[in-house]
Amino acid sequence: MEQHRGDTEKSFMKARVHPCGQLHCCLILGNGPSRSHLQQPPPRSVSSHQQRGKSLHRQDYNSLKAQMMYPPGMRQQVFQFFSKVLAQVQHPLLHYLNVHRPVQKLLRLGGTVPGSQTEKEEVQFTTVLCSKIQQDPALLTYILEGKKIVRRKKSSKEPTTLPREAANIQDKDHPRSKAPDMSPCGARALSAQPPAEAEEEPDGAAGESNLITSLVGLCKSKKGRVALKAQENLLLLVSVASPAAATYLVQSSPCCAAVVEHLCQLYQSVPPFLDPADIAALEGVSWRLPSAPSDEASFPGKDALAAFLGWFDYCDHLITEAHMVVADALAKAVAEKLFVEILQPHLLHVSEQSVLTSTALLTAMLRQLRSPALLREAVAFLLGTDPQPAAPDDGPRTLCAHLIGHCDHLSDEISITTLRLFEELLQKPHEQVIRSLVLCNLEGRHYVARGSPEPESYEDTLDLEEDPYFTDGFLNSSFQPSAKPPPAPATNSDGKTAVTEIVNSFLCLVPEEAKTSAFLEETGYDTYVHDAYGLFQECSSRVAPWGWPLGPTPLDPHEPEQPFFEGHFLRMLFDRMSRILEQPYSLNLQVTSVLSRLALFPHPLIHEYLLDPYINLAPGCRSLFSVLVRVIGDLMQRIQRVPQFPGKLLLVRKQLMGQVPGEQLDHQTLLQGVVVLEEFCKELAAIAFVKFPPHGPHLHLSPPREGHV
Repeated sequence: MEQHRGDTEKSFMKARVHPCGQLHCCLILGNGPSRSHLQQPPPRSVSSHQQRGKSLHRQDYNSLKAQMMYPPGMRQQVFQFFSKVLAQVQHPLLHYLNVHRPVQKLLRLGGTVPGSQTEKEEVQFTTVLCSKIQQDPALLTYILEGKKIVRRKKSSKEPTTLPREAANIQDKDHPRSKAPDMSPCGARALSAQPPAEAEEEPDGAAGESNLITSLVGLCKSKKGRVALKAQENLLLLVSVASPAAATYLVQSSPCCAAVVEHLCQLYQSVPPFLDPADIAALEGVSWRLPSAPSDEASFPGKDALAAFLGWFDYCDHLITEAHMVVADALAKAVAEKLFVEILQPHLLHVSEQSVLTSTALLTAMLRQLRSPALLREAVAFLLGTDPQPAAPDDGPRTLCAHLIGHCDHLSDEISITTLRLFEELLQKPHEQVIRSLVLCNLEGRHYVARGSPEPESYEDTLDLEEDPYFTDGFLNSSFQPSAKPPPAPATNSDGKTAVTEIVNSFLCLVPEEAKTSAFLEETGYDTYVHDAYGLFQECSSRVAPWGWPLGPTPLDPHEPEQPFFEGHFLRMLFDRMSRILEQPYSLNLQVTSVLSRLALFPHPLIHEYLLDPYINLAPGCRSLFSVLVRVIGDLMQRIQRVPQFPGKLLLVRKQLMGQVPGEQLDHQTLLQGVVVLEEFCKELAAIAFVKFPPHGPHLHLSPPREGHV
């Protein structure tokens, strides 16, 4: 071993460039085996590939030496040598056959040994190649030339369109090459220039291994710096500015397939028993730092989950920075291979654990998704490509319908996880999300009664059976309405209901006996105003490019009424909201969170349907406020059957805030639902206030307290 190490240390290489452009490599060995000994006929046990190596050029001789790994360390020396030569030579050489063919062989030698000791030298070699391709995209067709491509070109006399386009780009960059040089050196260089005339690779060579597969293989390295550098090189390669080179990269290389295949393998390695809460809590995973943060709690499968999310984040960044042709192809490959072929069967599986894990993973992917092309494919996968108004009797024929059904699942955990998915989807800058889920059913305003006069008072908009202030059944009780609204809602000059009336309607909806926030600090309405203001500004900036109207379309009083259906998504949310007094606390929080996200959208139809209490609803229609009115009516009947209701309600609120130890109480689900209902009404009032402030379109709020938005 010491003798071999001495041989390596005494070995050195030098190179010179022939005037005609051919690269000559000379290997000078100090005390190593003589060259004549290495060139002797090999024994029969030597492979046929090594036997043919005798007749190769000096570069092939060095490649053969590297493959033989004799003397030890020779492979590193060859990679370092080629890296330095290609980096320092200014004259373009990679389009010559005698140069790019040894480069291809070196790439195959490196790619055949995963986790080898030469990863550092290999990634340095690929860095030089990617920088050369970035400078001259026409070189891509020469570097990526493989065995299958060569055979196809040799069998057909006419070259394919893409290499010809790439060659035209090279001709534009080097106009002198158009005039053929009839000197001997010029004739050899001209004959070696087009890859279509390259000789066929031997059968023993791994023709499928090239620069792309080498980079993807190096991205899997356990060495963090090597993997990061390989990812940066691949990012540099796919961001070529030439449309012809980008098209060639998509159609004639395994770029998209190799990247997506690794993504699917990492997804399959994630354990199927992961807790959705652990998946949701794992944040901050980036492709530059794929390992999970060490300060977070560990759980089984955390490393596999972090590796998958890190590579998905890299794919998303790759699509963002890549050429448009490459970005679209890679996004479609991710949608086809990961979303459709792997995720969709898991989302529709009968196993609850499979549905839970796949839904939570999809939510985590949406949280990290930033590229427009991949977002477009994800939205098309989840919601379809042609949103149409739904009918009440439509069955769950699409994936979106199945997911909406999961929000009202018998398993509360599946319902919560799927609601988180939709909440994350609503925060994405894609108009089709809100249009498919809500707006396509509200267009036309069929929820508004046609041909009926405006109500003279607020009571005229509600039936007595659903009026929370109708207390004939509670004449002998001590419960009284919190405050009765004014006899007629005030309106602005444009005919819209004044924001003060909307705010007061939501704040006065819950009876005083069911309110407990006044007994505690930092639970007032002003806190929600600060939070809603920040969220509304963020939502408004996200939807600004969509060109939404400022007001709803005026109704034609002579138009006949048509049946209205709010859509499966809003129907599910309203049904869940109507059962807020019977559902678990965590589920109620998620339902109200999704409704708050919807109410923040600055669309006139959403504001009218979700936030206007004085809307004149058509027969059989319901709005968010009418659903809340029915819940309050149900609450006023239930609280009579709960002894010491105010004291127990205050105790439950303190338990939820962590001020007192938790203990099981009678009617605890009901009491927790009342707390959520009170806070949700204050949140809706705050959203209405920041969307249409009474003193102008801009709010002048004092800075929020520490810990608030």
